[in-house]
Amino acid sequence: MSGDERAGVLLMTFGSAVTSADVPAYLRSVRGGRDPSPELVAEFARRFDVIGRSPLLDITREQAAALGSQLQARGGGQEFAVSAGMLHSPPQIVDALRDLVDGGATRVVGIVLAPQYSPLILTGYERALSAAVAEVAPDLPVRMAGAWHTVAAWVDSLCSRVDEALRRFDAADRDRVAIVFTAHSLPRPVVERDPGYMAQIDETIAAVADRLGFNRQRWTFAYQSAGHSPEEWLKPDLVDVLPRLRESGATDVLVVPVQFVSDHLEILYDIDVAAAEQARAAQLRFHRIAMPNTDPLFIDALAAVVDRELTAVHA
Repeated sequence: MSGDERAGVLLMTFGSAVTSADVPAYLRSVRGGRDPSPELVAEFARRFDVIGRSPLLDITREQAAALGSQLQARGGGQEFAVSAGMLHSPPQIVDALRDLVDGGATRVVGIVLAPQYSPLILTGYERALSAAVAEVAPDLPVRMAGAWHTVAAWVDSLCSRVDEALRRFDAADRDRVAIVFTAHSLPRPVVERDPGYMAQIDETIAAVADRLGFNRQRWTFAYQSAGHSPEEWLKPDLVDVLPRLRESGATDVLVVPVQFVSDHLEILYDIDVAAAEQARAAQLRFHRIAMPNTDPLFIDALAAVVDRELTAVHA
């Protein structure tokens, strides 16, 4: 890009209710405008009441601000603007795009805040961004970033979090800490239409395990956060894996999500509350890594994705 152009970066995530009061509207959006059942609303409201509030929207804005600061600090005459938009809660993707255009963006890179990418599984983001462009600036050049699941800085960020967690244990005790990498479960029929998505999960885990020197006996994998729908969801679920870890001699379990980049309901409730209770029931002490949030290594990863996409435009 020439120095007089301004690159816009649109960070996109699923969105969230903030407190239990927001749950009905949030679930209605997730369900395409259909009213959720009272039972589903009650269960999600209960979970939000347990954690108090979801910080997802705040963290995503902070990630956008940190990325913008880093990109601008590099100098070189290139101007950047970064905004955050949500698929199912305010600020919506269309509003975030409008902010970028109003701020003078001459082209935009869209990045979904999920390192593994599937046009099928994440098609809602592509539709929302296309609709936003049509409404706000039909001639605006926009590029959707693909997967960034093995970007070096992303792997570095995960590795630093795992290493930080393991250093809390005495060296003699670390071998009794079971490492469990997790990813969000999905309906099996969806994944069967795009098996490459799960291959990306495997590649992220392999990159982290290799960097940390873990052999295959050192870690296991489980799905988390299965949905409330009648389809068959991918297994093994974390609740099924935990008792086997205790039987194998583990005294502690360290959960390492490889698909999420911030604290939200699937971390603060599904892992910190539900999975922690399941671990205690299996007589395991429970731990998880700190989420990337605004960790500088994670912001480095986002900057690397921006650079990759802008380079590809002009290649």
